[in-house]
Amino acid sequence: MTLIKSISGIRGTIGGETGENLTPIDIVKFTAAYASFIRKVSLQSRPRIVVGRDARISGEMVHRIITGTLIGMGCDVTDIGLATTPTTEIAVTKEAAAGGIIITASHNPKQWNALKLLNQKGEFLNAEEGKEILELAETGNFSFSPVDELGKITQKQYLHEHIQRVLSLALVDKEAIKAANFRVAVDSVNSVGGIAIPELLYALGVKEIFKLHCAPHGNFSHNPEPLPQHLTELASLTRSSKASVGFAVDPDVDRLAIYCEDGEPFGEEYTLVAVSDYVLQHTPGNTVSNLSSSRALRDVTTARNGSYYAAAVGEVNVVTKMKEVNAVIGGEGNGGIIYPASHYGRDALVGIALFLTYLAKSGKTPSALRKSLPPYFMAKQKVELTPDIDTDTILEKMKDKFSDQQITDIDGVKIDFPDKWVHLRKSNTEPIIRVYSEAHSQKEAEEIGKQIIDIIRDLA
Repeated sequence: MTLIKSISGIRGTIGGETGENLTPIDIVKFTAAYASFIRKVSLQSRPRIVVGRDARISGEMVHRIITGTLIGMGCDVTDIGLATTPTTEIAVTKEAAAGGIIITASHNPKQWNALKLLNQKGEFLNAEEGKEILELAETGNFSFSPVDELGKITQKQYLHEHIQRVLSLALVDKEAIKAANFRVAVDSVNSVGGIAIPELLYALGVKEIFKLHCAPHGNFSHNPEPLPQHLTELASLTRSSKASVGFAVDPDVDRLAIYCEDGEPFGEEYTLVAVSDYVLQHTPGNTVSNLSSSRALRDVTTARNGSYYAAAVGEVNVVTKMKEVNAVIGGEGNGGIIYPASHYGRDALVGIALFLTYLAKSGKTPSALRKSLPPYFMAKQKVELTPDIDTDTILEKMKDKFSDQQITDIDGVKIDFPDKWVHLRKSNTEPIIRVYSEAHSQKEAEEIGKQIIDIIRDLA
Protein backbone atom coordinates (compact mmCIF):
# COMPACT_ATOMS: atom_id res chain seq x y z
CA MET A 1 0.00 0.00 0.00
CA THR A 2 1.19 3.51 -0.73
CA LEU A 3 1.11 7.14 0.42
CA ILE A 4 2.61 9.70 -1.96
CA LYS A 5 3.13 13.27 -0.79
CA SER A 6 3.97 15.77 -3.49
CA ILE A 7 3.71 19.47 -4.21
CA SER A 8 0.48 18.83 -6.14
CA GLY A 9 -1.28 17.11 -3.24
CA ILE A 10 -1.42 13.84 -1.35
CA ARG A 11 -2.58 10.53 -2.77
CA GLY A 12 -2.52 6.97 -1.59
CA THR A 13 -4.29 3.69 -1.10
CA ILE A 14 -7.11 3.42 1.39
CA GLY A 15 -6.59 1.43 4.61
CA GLY A 16 -3.50 0.31 6.46
CA GLU A 17 -1.10 2.17 8.71
CA THR A 18 -0.85 5.90 9.26
CA GLY A 19 1.95 7.56 7.28
CA GLU A 20 2.13 4.65 4.87
CA ASN A 21 -1.37 4.83 3.35
CA LEU A 22 -4.12 7.40 2.93
CA THR A 23 -5.67 7.00 6.38
CA PRO A 24 -8.13 9.32 8.16
CA ILE A 25 -5.29 10.69 10.29
CA ASP A 26 -3.21 11.54 7.20
CA ILE A 27 -6.25 13.22 5.63
CA VAL A 28 -6.84 15.36 8.73
CA LYS A 29 -3.20 16.46 8.90
CA PHE A 30 -3.01 17.41 5.25
CA THR A 31 -6.39 19.17 5.21
CA ALA A 32 -5.54 21.16 8.34
CA ALA A 33 -2.20 22.17 6.80
CA TYR A 34 -3.99 23.35 3.66
CA ALA A 35 -6.54 25.30 5.70
CA SER A 36 -3.71 26.96 7.66
CA PHE A 37 -2.02 27.93 4.41
CA ILE A 38 -5.25 29.34 2.94
CA ARG A 39 -5.96 31.38 6.07
CA LYS A 40 -2.49 32.89 5.84
CA VAL A 41 -2.42 33.73 2.12
CA SER A 42 -6.04 34.89 1.92
CA LEU A 43 -5.69 37.07 5.04
CA GLN A 44 -9.16 35.84 6.01
CA SER A 45 -9.96 34.49 9.45
CA ARG A 46 -12.87 32.53 7.96
CA PRO A 47 -12.07 31.65 4.35
CA ARG A 48 -14.47 29.73 2.11
CA ILE A 49 -13.29 26.45 0.59
CA VAL A 50 -15.10 24.53 -2.18
CA VAL A 51 -15.06 20.73 -1.90
CA GLY A 52 -16.05 18.33 -4.69
CA ARG A 53 -15.39 14.65 -5.28
CA ASP A 54 -15.48 11.93 -7.89
CA ALA A 55 -17.57 8.79 -7.32
CA ARG A 56 -14.93 6.36 -6.09
CA ILE A 57 -15.94 4.09 -3.21
CA SER A 58 -13.84 5.84 -0.55
CA GLY A 59 -15.03 9.28 -1.63
CA GLU A 60 -17.77 9.72 0.96
CA MET A 61 -15.46 8.72 3.82
CA VAL A 62 -12.68 11.06 2.69
CA HIS A 63 -15.20 13.82 2.00
CA ARG A 64 -16.66 13.69 5.52
CA ILE A 65 -13.19 13.89 7.10
CA ILE A 66 -12.14 16.82 4.91
CA THR A 67 -15.27 18.89 5.44
CA GLY A 68 -15.23 18.20 9.18
CA THR A 69 -11.59 19.21 9.42
CA LEU A 70 -12.16 22.40 7.43
CA ILE A 71 -14.99 23.61 9.68
CA GLY A 72 -12.82 22.64 12.64
CA MET A 73 -10.18 24.97 11.24
CA GLY A 74 -12.70 27.78 11.04
CA CYS A 75 -13.31 27.59 7.30
CA ASP A 76 -16.71 27.84 5.65
CA VAL A 77 -17.29 25.06 3.13
CA THR A 78 -19.25 25.05 -0.11
CA ASP A 79 -19.91 21.34 -0.59
CA ILE A 80 -20.74 20.60 -4.24
CA GLY A 81 -20.85 16.83 -3.72
CA LEU A 82 -20.26 14.58 -6.71
CA ALA A 83 -18.54 16.85 -9.23
CA THR A 84 -15.96 16.75 -11.97
CA THR A 85 -12.55 18.34 -11.43
CA PRO A 86 -13.29 21.18 -13.89
CA THR A 87 -16.69 21.76 -12.25
CA THR A 88 -14.97 22.19 -8.89
CA GLU A 89 -12.44 24.59 -10.40
CA ILE A 90 -15.24 26.72 -11.85
CA ALA A 91 -17.15 26.65 -8.54
CA VAL A 92 -14.17 28.18 -6.70
CA THR A 93 -14.30 31.33 -8.81
CA LYS A 94 -18.11 31.52 -8.84
CA GLU A 95 -18.17 31.27 -5.05
CA ALA A 96 -15.34 33.83 -4.73
CA ALA A 97 -13.75 31.18 -2.51
CA ALA A 98 -10.23 31.26 -1.13
CA GLY A 99 -9.49 27.78 -2.47
CA GLY A 100 -10.79 24.32 -3.20
CA ILE A 101 -10.15 20.65 -2.58
CA ILE A 102 -10.93 18.03 -5.22
CA ILE A 103 -11.23 14.51 -3.80
CA THR A 104 -10.06 12.32 -6.67
CA ALA A 105 -7.23 10.01 -7.58
CA SER A 106 -7.85 10.80 -11.24
CA HIS A 107 -7.01 7.74 -13.38
CA ASN A 108 -5.74 5.57 -10.51
CA PRO A 109 -7.62 2.34 -9.64
CA LYS A 110 -10.45 2.24 -7.09
CA GLN A 111 -8.26 1.53 -4.03
CA TRP A 112 -6.65 4.96 -4.47
CA ASN A 113 -7.86 8.38 -3.48
CA ALA A 114 -6.28 11.82 -3.29
CA LEU A 115 -6.63 15.47 -2.41
CA LYS A 116 -5.96 17.95 -5.21
CA LEU A 117 -5.54 21.51 -3.98
CA LEU A 118 -6.70 24.72 -5.66
CA ASN A 119 -5.98 28.41 -5.14
CA GLN A 120 -8.52 31.24 -5.23
CA LYS A 121 -8.47 31.19 -9.05
CA GLY A 122 -9.58 27.57 -9.15
CA GLU A 123 -6.13 26.56 -10.39
CA PHE A 124 -3.62 24.10 -8.96
CA LEU A 125 -1.08 25.35 -6.44
CA ASN A 126 2.48 25.92 -7.62
CA ALA A 127 5.54 24.06 -6.35
CA GLU A 128 6.45 26.60 -3.69
CA GLU A 129 2.93 26.63 -2.25
CA GLY A 130 2.70 22.84 -2.29
CA LYS A 131 6.00 22.54 -0.49
CA GLU A 132 4.83 24.89 2.26
CA ILE A 133 1.72 22.78 2.86
CA LEU A 134 3.77 19.59 3.02
CA GLU A 135 6.03 21.16 5.63
CA LEU A 136 3.03 22.32 7.67
CA ALA A 137 1.56 18.83 7.57
CA GLU A 138 4.82 17.31 8.78
CA THR A 139 5.24 19.72 11.69
CA GLY A 140 1.58 19.75 12.70
CA ASN A 141 1.98 23.46 13.34
CA PHE A 142 -1.67 24.45 12.96
CA SER A 143 -4.37 25.57 15.38
CA PHE A 144 -8.02 24.48 15.40
CA SER A 145 -10.82 26.96 16.06
CA PRO A 146 -12.78 27.36 19.31
CA VAL A 147 -16.48 26.46 19.34
CA ASP A 148 -17.79 29.94 18.52
CA GLU A 149 -15.53 30.21 15.48
CA LEU A 150 -16.25 26.88 13.78
CA GLY A 151 -17.04 27.06 10.07
CA LYS A 152 -20.32 26.15 8.40
CA ILE A 153 -21.19 23.94 5.42
CA THR A 154 -23.38 25.06 2.52
CA GLN A 155 -24.42 22.52 -0.10
CA LYS A 156 -24.74 23.52 -3.76
CA GLN A 157 -24.76 21.94 -7.22
CA TYR A 158 -22.57 23.39 -9.96
CA LEU A 159 -22.89 21.01 -12.92
CA HIS A 160 -25.64 23.11 -14.53
CA GLU A 161 -23.48 26.22 -14.16
CA HIS A 162 -20.57 24.36 -15.77
CA ILE A 163 -22.66 23.16 -18.72
CA GLN A 164 -24.09 26.63 -19.28
CA ARG A 165 -20.56 28.01 -19.38
CA VAL A 166 -19.66 25.45 -22.05
CA LEU A 167 -22.77 26.27 -24.10
CA SER A 168 -21.99 30.00 -23.92
CA LEU A 169 -18.56 29.61 -25.54
CA ALA A 170 -18.42 31.45 -28.88
CA LEU A 171 -16.91 28.45 -30.68
CA VAL A 172 -19.50 25.96 -29.42
CA ASP A 173 -22.36 25.79 -31.92
CA LYS A 174 -25.29 23.97 -30.34
CA GLU A 175 -27.50 24.37 -33.41
CA ALA A 176 -24.87 22.86 -35.74
CA ILE A 177 -24.43 19.91 -33.37
CA LYS A 178 -28.18 19.40 -33.13
CA ALA A 179 -28.59 19.54 -36.91
CA ALA A 180 -25.86 16.93 -37.38
CA ASN A 181 -27.97 14.28 -35.60
CA PHE A 182 -24.95 12.71 -33.96
CA ARG A 183 -25.20 9.32 -32.29
CA VAL A 184 -22.71 9.26 -29.41
CA ALA A 185 -21.32 6.37 -27.36
CA VAL A 186 -20.01 7.20 -23.88
CA ASP A 187 -17.89 5.29 -21.34
CA SER A 188 -17.74 7.13 -18.00
CA VAL A 189 -16.07 4.34 -15.98
CA ASN A 190 -18.71 4.44 -13.20
CA SER A 191 -17.82 7.89 -11.92
CA VAL A 192 -19.07 11.48 -12.18
CA GLY A 193 -18.74 11.51 -15.96
CA GLY A 194 -21.80 9.24 -15.98
CA ILE A 195 -23.77 12.21 -14.66
CA ALA A 196 -21.99 15.07 -16.42
CA ILE A 197 -21.36 13.80 -19.96
CA PRO A 198 -24.90 12.65 -20.87
CA GLU A 199 -26.35 15.86 -19.41
CA LEU A 200 -23.92 17.91 -21.49
CA LEU A 201 -24.72 15.94 -24.66
CA TYR A 202 -28.47 16.38 -24.19
CA ALA A 203 -27.91 20.11 -23.63
CA LEU A 204 -25.95 20.22 -26.90
CA GLY A 205 -28.87 18.70 -28.78
CA VAL A 206 -27.59 15.12 -29.07
CA LYS A 207 -30.63 12.85 -28.95
CA GLU A 208 -29.10 9.37 -29.24
CA ILE A 209 -26.61 8.46 -26.51
CA PHE A 210 -25.33 4.93 -25.94
CA LYS A 211 -24.22 4.72 -22.31
CA LEU A 212 -21.54 2.39 -21.01
CA HIS A 213 -20.56 2.26 -17.33
CA CYS A 214 -22.41 5.50 -16.55
CA ALA A 215 -23.78 4.46 -13.14
CA PRO A 216 -21.63 6.49 -10.69
CA HIS A 217 -21.09 3.83 -8.02
CA GLY A 218 -17.28 4.03 -8.07
CA ASN A 219 -16.71 0.29 -8.52
CA PHE A 220 -14.90 0.82 -11.81
CA SER A 221 -15.78 -1.75 -14.46
CA HIS A 222 -12.30 -1.55 -15.98
CA ASN A 223 -8.98 0.17 -15.37
CA PRO A 224 -9.99 3.84 -15.19
CA GLU A 225 -7.14 5.27 -17.23
CA PRO A 226 -8.68 6.05 -20.67
CA LEU A 227 -6.21 4.07 -22.80
CA PRO A 228 -7.10 1.80 -25.76
CA GLN A 229 -6.34 -1.42 -23.88
CA HIS A 230 -8.95 -0.43 -21.28
CA LEU A 231 -11.61 0.80 -23.72
CA THR A 232 -12.29 -2.26 -25.84
CA GLU A 233 -15.97 -2.26 -24.81
CA LEU A 234 -16.36 1.34 -25.99
CA ALA A 235 -14.70 0.46 -29.29
CA SER A 236 -17.17 -2.41 -29.78
CA LEU A 237 -20.15 -0.32 -28.71
CA THR A 238 -19.23 2.54 -31.06
CA ARG A 239 -19.05 0.08 -33.96
CA SER A 240 -22.10 -2.01 -33.14
CA SER A 241 -24.38 0.95 -32.39
CA LYS A 242 -23.24 2.72 -35.55
CA ALA A 243 -22.38 5.73 -33.40
CA SER A 244 -20.93 8.83 -35.02
CA VAL A 245 -18.27 9.07 -32.32
CA GLY A 246 -17.32 7.58 -28.96
CA PHE A 247 -16.09 9.46 -25.87
CA ALA A 248 -14.36 8.14 -22.76
CA VAL A 249 -13.30 10.08 -19.69
CA ASP A 250 -11.34 9.32 -16.54
CA PRO A 251 -13.06 9.32 -13.10
CA ASP A 252 -12.72 13.09 -12.54
CA VAL A 253 -13.45 14.06 -16.17
CA ASP A 254 -10.41 16.18 -16.99
CA ARG A 255 -9.11 13.77 -19.66
CA LEU A 256 -10.93 12.95 -22.90
CA ALA A 257 -10.36 9.97 -25.20
CA ILE A 258 -12.14 9.88 -28.55
CA TYR A 259 -13.17 6.90 -30.71
CA CYS A 260 -13.84 7.05 -34.43
CA GLU A 261 -17.05 5.79 -36.00
CA ASP A 262 -15.30 2.54 -36.98
CA GLY A 263 -14.34 1.80 -33.37
CA GLU A 264 -10.71 2.78 -33.85
CA PRO A 265 -9.09 5.10 -31.27
CA PHE A 266 -8.64 8.69 -32.41
CA GLY A 267 -5.47 8.73 -30.29
CA GLU A 268 -5.15 10.44 -26.91
CA GLU A 269 -2.43 12.76 -28.24
CA TYR A 270 -4.80 13.94 -30.96
CA THR A 271 -7.66 15.07 -28.69
CA LEU A 272 -5.77 18.32 -28.03
CA VAL A 273 -4.45 18.54 -31.59
CA ALA A 274 -7.89 18.28 -33.24
CA VAL A 275 -9.62 20.71 -30.87
CA SER A 276 -6.71 23.16 -31.21
CA ASP A 277 -6.91 22.97 -35.00
CA TYR A 278 -10.57 23.99 -34.79
CA VAL A 279 -9.94 26.80 -32.30
CA LEU A 280 -6.99 28.17 -34.30
CA GLN A 281 -9.09 28.42 -37.45
CA HIS A 282 -11.32 30.94 -35.67
CA THR A 283 -8.99 32.53 -33.12
CA PRO A 284 -5.40 32.48 -34.44
CA GLY A 285 -2.78 32.63 -31.73
CA ASN A 286 -0.32 30.66 -29.65
CA THR A 287 -0.55 27.17 -28.16
CA VAL A 288 1.21 25.30 -25.35
CA SER A 289 1.62 21.65 -24.41
CA ASN A 290 4.09 19.81 -22.23
CA LEU A 291 7.38 18.46 -23.55
CA SER A 292 6.09 14.89 -23.78
CA SER A 293 3.14 15.79 -26.01
CA SER A 294 2.92 15.30 -29.76
CA ARG A 295 4.71 17.57 -32.22
CA ALA A 296 1.47 17.58 -34.21
CA LEU A 297 0.26 20.50 -32.07
CA ARG A 298 3.26 22.54 -33.15
CA ASP A 299 2.56 21.68 -36.79
CA VAL A 300 -1.11 22.69 -36.74
CA THR A 301 -0.24 25.86 -34.81
CA THR A 302 2.39 27.05 -37.27
CA ALA A 303 0.12 26.10 -40.18
CA ARG A 304 -2.44 28.52 -38.71
CA ASN A 305 0.22 31.25 -38.31
CA GLY A 306 0.58 30.86 -34.56
CA SER A 307 3.55 30.06 -32.33
CA TYR A 308 3.90 26.89 -30.30
CA TYR A 309 5.56 26.77 -26.87
CA ALA A 310 6.55 23.83 -24.67
CA ALA A 311 6.19 23.62 -20.89
CA ALA A 312 7.46 21.25 -18.24
CA VAL A 313 5.21 18.27 -17.52
CA GLY A 314 2.36 19.08 -15.13
CA GLU A 315 -0.86 21.05 -15.54
CA VAL A 316 0.31 23.97 -13.40
CA ASN A 317 3.39 24.36 -15.62
CA VAL A 318 1.31 24.32 -18.80
CA VAL A 319 -1.08 26.93 -17.37
CA THR A 320 1.78 29.17 -16.28
CA LYS A 321 3.29 29.06 -19.78
CA MET A 322 -0.10 29.64 -21.43
CA LYS A 323 -0.56 32.82 -19.43
CA GLU A 324 2.99 33.93 -20.20
CA VAL A 325 2.54 33.63 -23.99
CA ASN A 326 -1.18 34.45 -24.05
CA ALA A 327 -2.06 31.08 -25.59
CA VAL A 328 -5.56 30.63 -27.03
CA ILE A 329 -5.52 26.91 -26.18
CA GLY A 330 -3.19 24.39 -24.60
CA GLY A 331 -3.06 21.20 -22.61
CA GLU A 332 -1.42 17.83 -22.34
CA GLY A 333 -1.16 14.89 -24.69
CA ASN A 334 -3.11 12.62 -22.35
CA GLY A 335 -6.39 14.08 -23.59
CA GLY A 336 -6.30 17.15 -21.36
CA ILE A 337 -7.64 20.33 -23.00
CA ILE A 338 -7.17 23.73 -21.36
CA TYR A 339 -9.26 26.44 -23.02
CA PRO A 340 -8.81 29.86 -21.38
CA ALA A 341 -12.06 31.19 -22.88
CA SER A 342 -13.72 28.88 -20.33
CA HIS A 343 -11.13 28.52 -17.53
CA TYR A 344 -7.52 27.51 -16.92
CA GLY A 345 -8.05 23.82 -16.21
CA ARG A 346 -8.23 20.57 -18.15
CA ASP A 347 -11.86 20.04 -19.08
CA ALA A 348 -13.35 17.09 -20.97
CA LEU A 349 -16.75 18.82 -21.24
CA VAL A 350 -15.20 21.72 -23.12
CA GLY A 351 -13.30 19.23 -25.29
CA ILE A 352 -16.45 17.31 -26.23
CA ALA A 353 -18.39 20.45 -27.14
CA LEU A 354 -15.60 21.88 -29.30
CA PHE A 355 -14.89 18.53 -30.98
CA LEU A 356 -18.56 17.95 -31.86
CA THR A 357 -18.80 21.47 -33.23
CA TYR A 358 -15.73 20.81 -35.39
CA LEU A 359 -17.27 17.58 -36.69
CA ALA A 360 -20.58 19.29 -37.40
CA LYS A 361 -19.10 22.27 -39.21
CA SER A 362 -16.50 20.30 -41.19
CA GLY A 363 -18.90 17.54 -42.21
CA LYS A 364 -16.11 15.02 -41.60
CA THR A 365 -16.26 11.74 -39.75
CA PRO A 366 -13.80 11.36 -36.86
CA SER A 367 -11.64 9.00 -38.94
CA ALA A 368 -11.50 11.49 -41.83
CA LEU A 369 -10.66 14.32 -39.43
CA ARG A 370 -7.90 12.22 -37.86
CA LYS A 371 -6.36 11.55 -41.28
CA SER A 372 -6.29 15.28 -42.03
CA LEU A 373 -3.97 15.95 -39.07
CA PRO A 374 -0.15 15.59 -39.14
CA PRO A 375 0.76 11.90 -38.68
CA TYR A 376 2.96 11.03 -35.70
CA PHE A 377 3.51 7.91 -33.61
CA MET A 378 4.79 7.74 -30.05
CA ALA A 379 6.75 5.14 -28.09
CA LYS A 380 7.14 5.09 -24.31
CA GLN A 381 10.05 3.13 -22.88
CA LYS A 382 12.37 3.27 -19.88
CA VAL A 383 15.91 2.36 -18.95
CA GLU A 384 16.64 0.99 -15.49
CA LEU A 385 19.94 1.95 -13.87
CA THR A 386 21.66 0.80 -10.70
CA PRO A 387 21.03 2.95 -7.59
CA ASP A 388 24.65 4.15 -7.48
CA ILE A 389 24.40 5.84 -10.89
CA ASP A 390 23.65 9.57 -10.83
CA THR A 391 20.85 10.09 -13.35
CA ASP A 392 21.43 13.87 -13.40
CA THR A 393 24.98 13.27 -14.59
CA ILE A 394 23.71 10.94 -17.31
CA LEU A 395 21.27 13.58 -18.53
CA GLU A 396 24.04 16.20 -18.65
CA LYS A 397 26.16 13.83 -20.73
CA MET A 398 23.24 13.32 -23.12
CA LYS A 399 22.94 17.10 -23.55
CA ASP A 400 26.61 17.27 -24.47
CA LYS A 401 26.41 14.33 -26.84
CA PHE A 402 23.50 15.83 -28.77
CA SER A 403 24.53 19.47 -28.53
CA ASP A 404 24.23 19.76 -32.31
CA GLN A 405 20.46 19.22 -32.01
CA GLN A 406 17.80 21.43 -30.41
CA ILE A 407 17.92 20.73 -26.66
CA THR A 408 15.30 21.70 -24.06
CA ASP A 409 16.18 21.08 -20.42
CA ILE A 410 13.35 22.66 -18.42
CA ASP A 411 12.14 19.17 -17.49
CA GLY A 412 14.71 16.46 -18.03
CA VAL A 413 16.27 16.57 -21.49
CA LYS A 414 14.35 16.74 -24.76
CA ILE A 415 16.27 16.24 -27.99
CA ASP A 416 14.49 17.61 -31.04
CA PHE A 417 15.69 16.12 -34.31
CA PRO A 418 14.35 17.52 -37.61
CA ASP A 419 11.83 14.68 -38.07
CA LYS A 420 11.52 13.17 -34.59
CA TRP A 421 12.18 13.80 -30.89
CA VAL A 422 13.15 12.01 -27.68
CA HIS A 423 12.32 13.19 -24.16
CA LEU A 424 14.29 11.85 -21.20
CA ARG A 425 12.89 12.29 -17.68
CA LYS A 426 14.24 10.78 -14.50
CA SER A 427 12.00 9.17 -11.89
CA ASN A 428 11.98 10.84 -8.48
CA THR A 429 11.40 7.55 -6.68
CA GLU A 430 13.60 4.97 -8.44
CA PRO A 431 16.77 4.80 -10.62
CA ILE A 432 14.89 4.97 -13.92
CA ILE A 433 15.01 7.30 -16.90
CA ARG A 434 11.78 7.38 -18.87
CA VAL A 435 12.30 7.61 -22.61
CA TYR A 436 9.48 9.04 -24.70
CA SER A 437 9.99 9.29 -28.44
CA GLU A 438 7.94 10.35 -31.44
CA ALA A 439 8.40 9.98 -35.20
CA HIS A 440 6.39 9.60 -38.40
CA SER A 441 6.02 5.83 -37.92
CA GLN A 442 5.76 3.55 -34.90
CA LYS A 443 8.87 1.67 -35.99
CA GLU A 444 10.93 4.88 -36.20
CA ALA A 445 9.68 6.05 -32.81
CA GLU A 446 10.61 2.77 -31.16
CA GLU A 447 13.97 2.59 -32.91
CA ILE A 448 15.12 6.09 -31.92
CA GLY A 449 14.02 5.38 -28.35
CA LYS A 450 16.05 2.15 -28.28
CA GLN A 451 19.08 3.91 -29.76
CA ILE A 452 18.95 6.52 -27.01
CA ILE A 453 18.58 3.81 -24.36
CA ASP A 454 21.70 2.06 -25.72
CA ILE A 455 23.65 5.33 -25.52
CA ILE A 456 22.48 5.92 -21.92
CA ARG A 457 23.66 2.43 -20.94
CA ASP A 458 27.03 3.08 -22.53
CA LEU A 459 27.39 6.38 -20.66
CA ALA A 460 26.40 4.74 -17.38
